[in-house]
Amino acid sequence: MTTLTVTAKGQVTLRKDLLTHLGVRPGEKIIVEALPDGRIQARAARRRGQISDVFDTLKRPGGPSLSIDEINRITADSWANRRS
Repeated sequence: MTTLTVTAKGQVTLRKDLLTHLGVRPGEKIIVEALPDGRIQARAARRRGQISDVFDTLKRPGGPSLSIDEINRITADSWANRRS
């Protein structure tokens, strides 16, 4: 268990080990919920993305444009080589 100190301004600083446990890095946000029994629950705020955010993640400037058939052939060849 970790004990934290409340400052005169009513602020609390979370220790690095707690931030690491939450998977939070500088600049990221934490969601804190007040529970009815006087406790709080803290968790990392994860950005919710959309499927469209994934588009172009594998695109490389100047890289080749491949058709679906070419991608399927390359994938099949790759799996065939792994089985050998």
